[in-house]
Amino acid sequence: MERHRNEPYVSSLKSRRVSASEPSARINSQVRGLFKILGDLLLWLAAIGGALCIALVVLAQVFSISLIMFKTGSMSPTIPAGSVALVREISAGEVSIGDVITVDRPGDLPVTHRVTAIEPGTNGQWSISMKGDANERPDPLPYEVANVRQTLGHVPGLAPVIVAMGSPWVLGCLTLGAATLVTWAFWPRRHGRHAIS
Repeated sequence: MERHRNEPYVSSLKSRRVSASEPSARINSQVRGLFKILGDLLLWLAAIGGALCIALVVLAQVFSISLIMFKTGSMSPTIPAGSVALVREISAGEVSIGDVITVDRPGDLPVTHRVTAIEPGTNGQWSISMKGDANERPDPLPYEVANVRQTLGHVPGLAPVIVAMGSPWVLGCLTLGAATLVTWAFWPRRHGRHAIS
């Protein structure tokens, strides 16, 4: 008889424990849900970044498209310093006056300016005169080239970001972050809660 009298009391204690633990369990569930959303978002961003890298490699190999960075402001305000441009390699004979192109210079850095004149040269080359939009005078001499890189578009301010991404510290942090994300994504999880006895 004594055991039956105590049963309502024991049941009441269990009920109080469950009621007291419900807010804490709810908060823990919300925190886990928030971390899951954040983790999924970071995984998606990593996937998009990887897809962009693959796309750039394909564009470079198939369509001769690549990126160049502008360190100076000779093409300002059209293309300000610190911009990154998407360029495509074409025959110099396809160039038109007014195009913004990049030409290689033996023993010196490439130059990207606007075409002001173009004439047929010798040995399949073309003589191209250029001038920077921000420069008062045209380039000293025409460039004798067979191929050039034509500017398709540009993104201002992206060059410093790309340069920073090449830092060993940044690369190390990105590698560590990617490894952490992959480990977190595939780490086995326990589902459900233990029953209260």
